[in-house]
Amino acid sequence: MVTTETPPEATASPDGPTRAVGRRFGTVALALAIAVGLLLGYAAGWLTPTLTRPGDSSPEAGFARDMTTHHAQAVQMAMLEWRLGSDREATQIAADIATGQQGEIGVMQTWLKNWGLDPTGSEPVMAWMPDGAESVKDGLMPGMATTAELRQLEASTGRAADILFLTLMIKHHLGGIHMVDAILKLSDNSDVTEAAQRMKNLQQSEVGNMRAALDRLQ
Repeated sequence: MVTTETPPEATASPDGPTRAVGRRFGTVALALAIAVGLLLGYAAGWLTPTLTRPGDSSPEAGFARDMTTHHAQAVQMAMLEWRLGSDREATQIAADIATGQQGEIGVMQTWLKNWGLDPTGSEPVMAWMPDGAESVKDGLMPGMATTAELRQLEASTGRAADILFLTLMIKHHLGGIHMVDAILKLSDNSDVTEAAQRMKNLQQSEVGNMRAALDRLQ
């Protein structure tokens, strides 16, 4: 009787080549979804009727510019979690944040274009908020991760990456909600306030989901 053994290289391990290839294809698919989300965001911005044109130093312009920067970091962190994390729920949350916030970036950048304003302005960061100067720490808007925290996330993998991502993103979302609350008080532009309210509702829901996932993982 002849027996044969399966060569080690033919056995797919959860942490081996098969998983790595799958994650690479998944990353490409997510990148495409983010690109589509951005295009849809631009389209939504173009289709939104512009009844008024806020000025360069208006709260609306400041919010659009600063929240674009804030969202861009969220997308960056979410993509790191998608690539480095291992928990299915945490990586799905990251994918949802990356695609959703990239679409919102498209909307806000289209507002600025429709208003005849540059993507970046001459006003200091958070100058549009009454307490804006006090909320900026080391040049970072509320809730944003520091360079050291981003490097730590980049160096993490698996469960450690999941926990760090969720911890940082909860703080990031709470900072974003603080900014949204400010524009809801300051603006009477319905295009802006309706979009801001949708952002707040979604981020509050995501904070609840992330806290539950973090409790489970810790």
